[in-house]
Amino acid sequence: MKRPAVLALTLILGAAPLLWPVLAQDAAGQAAPAPASSQAAPTQAAPAPAVPAPSGDDTPTEQEKAGRCVEGSELSCIALVRQGKDGQERRILVIRTGTSDETGIYTVCGPRDGDPEGTPNIGVFSETGAGGVRVVIDKNVVRVPLAIVTSKPPPEGQEGSDGRVEASAGTARLLDAAPEGKTDQLSACGVEAQPKPAPDTVFVTQGKTRLRGQSLVYDETDGVARIGGPITFTRDNAEQPLSGSSERIEVDVDAERTVLVGKVELKSEGGRVSKAPRVEYDDAANTARLYATGGEAAESVKGSDVLRVTSGYILYNLDSSDVVVFSDEGSKISGEFQDGESAAPANPRPAAPQTAPARP
Repeated sequence: MKRPAVLALTLILGAAPLLWPVLAQDAAGQAAPAPASSQAAPTQAAPAPAVPAPSGDDTPTEQEKAGRCVEGSELSCIALVRQGKDGQERRILVIRTGTSDETGIYTVCGPRDGDPEGTPNIGVFSETGAGGVRVVIDKNVVRVPLAIVTSKPPPEGQEGSDGRVEASAGTARLLDAAPEGKTDQLSACGVEAQPKPAPDTVFVTQGKTRLRGQSLVYDETDGVARIGGPITFTRDNAEQPLSGSSERIEVDVDAERTVLVGKVELKSEGGRVSKAPRVEYDDAANTARLYATGGEAAESVKGSDVLRVTSGYILYNLDSSDVVVFSDEGSKISGEFQDGESAAPANPRPAAPQTAPARP
């Protein structure tokens, strides 16, 4: 008879990046090999609500400051290690900010006896406290109640491996025994995870910008993290506070690029309204690039002034809400700028790039 295998690390101190075999840390922070098959003592997760409040603690953890899981830390952590096309390693960190059994769990379900070679480890993080579970991807810190991390053994000589992350609202707990009739890996390990995606339960921080969505899925096949919408966001600026929305967010880990996708709208407190099908967003650089793609225009409107392009992009200053148009190389800026009752097409000579600032 096969025994269920679960590595229970709810009170882990200084969890290392997901390695093969998984290592558990003792109270002194010394690594000790975990048994191939073991049954954890049951731990009950805190009841609903399982949604961290928007005002949760955004203080960077030790892991975020170091850019990796920190040995000896009280916080449980798993790192996915991605080998970029440029040969550089990029890490996705998943961190449980709580340490109490009353507010959540961290456990890793490993392969059982007889499982096929290459069967992955599945890490389950849940946390109902204000800090939630944090998923750090490029410039973005994502805060959720539940995250499930799947990772296969790393290649020989490599510190870690890539994998998959699924995060949303929801709960998780350890069971007294594996549920009868269920054969999936988590159930066989006596672990129950219940994702419950819902709007405004996934909180994303990028610098001054705060965004909300309802789910996050990252997969190693393309290295893109997709945050499902509807997305809403705000940015606190001294000059021009900003708000907006989009259908979803895509974070390209290899390119280190965050893009708002689908019916993107930015509204400044000063009255400028800008729309585009795709917007490359960089809070640290204080810029957003509003791209005209797929036959859809990008436009920025303030009062009777309308700036619209069907080729290239509009460069938006996130601090001041000033805008400048850039054309694609070898093409013309297609658009118009209206001033009061007069209107004239913006049609400069082709160059690379062409720019046309909006009038103050």
